[in-house]
Amino acid sequence: MKNDYLCGKFFNYTLMQEKIIILDFGSQTTQLIGRRVRELNMYCEIVPYNKFPHDDPSVIGVILSGSPFSVYDEKAFKTDLSKIRGRLPILGICYGAQFISYTNGGTVEPAPSREYGRAILAKVDECSPLMKGIEAGSTVWMSHGDTITSLPAGFTPIASTDKVAIAAYQSDNEPIWGVQFHPEVYHSQDGTKLLKNFVVDICGGKQDWSAASFIESTVKELREQLGDDKVVLGLSGGVDSSVAAVLLNKAIGSNLTCIFVDHGMLRKNEFVDVLNDYKCLGLNVIGVDASQKFFSELAGVTEPERKRKIIGKGFIDVFDEEAHKIKDVKWLAQGTIYPDCIESLSITGTTIKSHHNVGGLPEKMNLKLCEPLRLLFKDEVRAVGRELGMPDHLIKRHPFPGPGLAVRILGDITPEKVAVLQEADHIFIQGLRDWGLYDQVWQAGVILLPVQSVGVMGDERTYERAVALRAVTSTDAMTADWAHLPYDFMAKVSNDIINHVRGVNRVCYDISSKPPATIEWE
Repeated sequence: MKNDYLCGKFFNYTLMQEKIIILDFGSQTTQLIGRRVRELNMYCEIVPYNKFPHDDPSVIGVILSGSPFSVYDEKAFKTDLSKIRGRLPILGICYGAQFISYTNGGTVEPAPSREYGRAILAKVDECSPLMKGIEAGSTVWMSHGDTITSLPAGFTPIASTDKVAIAAYQSDNEPIWGVQFHPEVYHSQDGTKLLKNFVVDICGGKQDWSAASFIESTVKELREQLGDDKVVLGLSGGVDSSVAAVLLNKAIGSNLTCIFVDHGMLRKNEFVDVLNDYKCLGLNVIGVDASQKFFSELAGVTEPERKRKIIGKGFIDVFDEEAHKIKDVKWLAQGTIYPDCIESLSITGTTIKSHHNVGGLPEKMNLKLCEPLRLLFKDEVRAVGRELGMPDHLIKRHPFPGPGLAVRILGDITPEKVAVLQEADHIFIQGLRDWGLYDQVWQAGVILLPVQSVGVMGDERTYERAVALRAVTSTDAMTADWAHLPYDFMAKVSNDIINHVRGVNRVCYDISSKPPATIEWE
């Protein structure tokens, strides 16, 4: 099954909803541009630099992203803008700005010194519609090794810094603008204002993209698409699959059946708690306790990727068996979201990695695929969940790996190790909630280490397990920093774990960032 089907235009309303197209030239912040545009209540789509949808009449503007290449490199990504120019407003960001200038006769050269981080706008032409309301002295974020040293004929500078003479420019005759800095990043002080100037004032965006409008349009399209067909959905207890289930339930009601598989490595009491939550939401859910099957198949396995593959295959087998008990199912629903679709394809169209929540099931079960959230970023999924009336503890739930605690136990998996980790993890997560810290953290958990350490309890020496606490802050999990939790909180959690979890006598805290480390240890 092709990725362009899985993550392509599935609902017709995306062709009618006015949108901004972001041409991706490979920048690490391309998704961030999309998020910032969406925050303006404007719908946008990110497409590869050479895949502009020329047949889509709903496009009202175009943004060109940054890139890891220099415009004069042989391998640099290039695209033909001739069919867009003069017809749609264009904004180039960093490489995008350099590309427009370079391909029209301007000069782009290596900068005397590579510029990364904060810069201050020294001069601003506030008469330019792009720079309206942005004053000299505003902070912007630079990330470039090249600079535009001369503009093509018919182009005029509209901003500069003390080091960059052409920090922004515009065409005198066409609706084209370019900025050397990155307005999409948090550190650019007036970045959102600049993007709003472009998206709303220049492109004429109506700012009518919202959770409520998404739900209304999607429910209508789901009803038209699915009709009276039956749909099966694999629930994980996470935000994405839960919101997808509630949205589908609103559209097709009892024709949706959800399956929640317990592989034995969920958090403490999670299987029962999540099933109760889903029943309160009115969902038709089948809960399957398959923990013994998974423990048996994982016995003696220590290699992380093999653990994942065993759990992935086991889930498919259990899900397939349960789904076949339901008559006349024609669709498989998944909680795939927009970053999954973007990251599944490189900008050259080559598959990088699969993000299918239940990978392999569409082919195995011969079902059509339904992905009602595939247009949304994570924060938008949560907004949709709130609009649907879902409880906060489901919507704000931290991300949790599909293989569960199996990838937080370094080494082989046993029921005894899982029980120890569940208790330690419960103390840590409940502590975050009790101290009002849970919502300040993107993701948190406990890692069971494959080592033992000497300790003293009472008058006796002990030789027991060590665990590591992991908590990070992030906006999209692409990068993350360790959470600077209060010392008093850390001390209490450490004491509670050692005093109440039999077999643990040492607690450590992971202070690694991503990169170079990853959020999970396996």
